[in-house]
Amino acid sequence: MEGKSRTIQSKERRAAYLFLLPWIIGFFIFYFIPILIATALGFYEYSILNPPRFVGLANFVDVFKDSLFWTSLSNSFYMVYIGVPLQILAGLSVALLLNMKVKGLAYYRAIYYLPAIVPMVASAILWLWMFNPQFGYINAALSFIGIQGPEWLGSTVWAKPAFIMMRVWAAGATMIIYLAGLKNIPVQFYEAAELDGANSFQKFLRITLPLLTPTLFFTSLTGVIFAFQIFTQAYIMTGGGPVDSTMFLVYYLYDSAFVYFKMGYACAITLILFFIILAFSLFQVKIAPLWVHYEVGRRGDKWQKK
Repeated sequence: MEGKSRTIQSKERRAAYLFLLPWIIGFFIFYFIPILIATALGFYEYSILNPPRFVGLANFVDVFKDSLFWTSLSNSFYMVYIGVPLQILAGLSVALLLNMKVKGLAYYRAIYYLPAIVPMVASAILWLWMFNPQFGYINAALSFIGIQGPEWLGSTVWAKPAFIMMRVWAAGATMIIYLAGLKNIPVQFYEAAELDGANSFQKFLRITLPLLTPTLFFTSLTGVIFAFQIFTQAYIMTGGGPVDSTMFLVYYLYDSAFVYFKMGYACAITLILFFIILAFSLFQVKIAPLWVHYEVGRRGDKWQKK
């Protein structure tokens, strides 16, 4: 009987590997091998038209001497430190509203989630029209209440805040994650708090927020990664302008590789970006135990926390 069980397990294991094989092959062809090639090219001078020439660390030295690199890095940091917290706040706020018991809740959730599934190119074109300083709806609404709207994408001051507005508008994906986290909080905690006389703010501060910290950690981690990789909106809407105010790191990488054909230089930027994101991710993971509370099991009516 034991031998028959082992035979079944062996067949199931082979079937699992067989189904995984297309993904594994795709991973090696489209991810792993290009990563190795990009890492190697970071140490070469390569312009596609000429054979690669080994230059050692020269590309990395040139990157750190390039003022445009520091400008693009500063723009990316702006989106991380300003854009990510606002996107988290927007997603959490909408999730709290949609967690209430009101009529037509499913329709509201669908409406708020809809911007998250709009293709990025389509949303960029839509907002390009919305931000038009003469014919856009945003400035038209501001003028209706007596406020002169800014140039938005034509202004070095307002271009990056305009991009953040777009990200906040598309916060439906994080809203769904927060909503799932809110549904996972046991209702008994709120009932016990009500018996103790806690108001809504106290319940949010003492129950909802602590038990939602794993979700907040996940969205902040992924939000930082995505914020460092902004490209499509800048490519379609501003071309990195005005005056390089929306020249983000990935856009600068694209320009170096496919406009100036400095492939080795672009690969060096890629490696630097990888280590920047890795450093941010490791830092967030390192400080997570200081503020993230995980529920590891349940015994009776008491939740055991790690």
